[in-house]
Amino acid sequence: MFFRWDWLRPVLTAPIVPTLGPVHPHALTVDLFEDTLRAAVTDRSFLHYDKDRRWSSEKSETVLRDAVVHQPDHTLIPTLTRRGRGTVKVFAYGHRDSVVDEAAELAVKLAAVHDAMKARVVRLLGPETGFPRGTRIQLKDFTTGPCPDPGGPVRPVTDWPTAVQETFAPFATAMAADGLAFLHTQVQAGRCGPVLAAAVENSIVGAIGPMEVRPDAIGCPQLMPQYFAVLPQARGQGLGRALWRAAMQWGQSHGASYQLLQTEIGGPSDSLCQAEGLICLGYSHTTPAQRFSASAGTRQLPPPL
Repeated sequence: MFFRWDWLRPVLTAPIVPTLGPVHPHALTVDLFEDTLRAAVTDRSFLHYDKDRRWSSEKSETVLRDAVVHQPDHTLIPTLTRRGRGTVKVFAYGHRDSVVDEAAELAVKLAAVHDAMKARVVRLLGPETGFPRGTRIQLKDFTTGPCPDPGGPVRPVTDWPTAVQETFAPFATAMAADGLAFLHTQVQAGRCGPVLAAAVENSIVGAIGPMEVRPDAIGCPQLMPQYFAVLPQARGQGLGRALWRAAMQWGQSHGASYQLLQTEIGGPSDSLCQAEGLICLGYSHTTPAQRFSASAGTRQLPPPL
């Protein structure tokens, strides 16, 4: 084993594993971190429980195992993403503020070594911090109570009349920034589960999907993350909440035990999840490494004589 759990566990302020993303606290073990190192040996290989297997035949992000820093009070785990001109991210686990500076220096160095265009630091913080920026990691536990059908104008896209179904394509194009155009291509290719849609006046104005349940690292059924959007002009009518609750009802009725979500702090989905009583597991904040490394370099200069 490379990682010592007695070193790593105390600094896991948020349950995020590099290349895998958020994991349920019950599945957060040293084995997951070891698995990411083993996967890095076989270029672009997927772990069997990796959620990204839904979208691609090759893994685009891998751990740079030879550059991992593992110490009693902090751990730095760098990854390389091959999309575009490449991105190096260093996940900073540790309670000291200086860990961020160390991570930034490592990210900048590795970006140069691997000819990557971008260098990033991923800072993880616990739920007690109330971090005001970045991403909130949230848990929906389906075992704590029923998720009733909210009713309203929500049903699978394929259950709407043909004329309504045909409005999904322009809706997806309009909401491309939220991933709906990509989702539409996956639906057309038959590569994903159903998509729930809300329609008003025979036109789709909101959607959430795909709806899929898969086992996590320890075999527990998990409702996979979805793309979720409502047209701006259709907001304020409760359609987002109806879509969300319909998705949760679908997940529970199909045997899911939980769902993990990442929401932009202060965004519409974040506010909805908070109002729906989801559990905050922590925060993730990604920042360009050059910003930190430059300031760190300034602090290290000797004072003028």
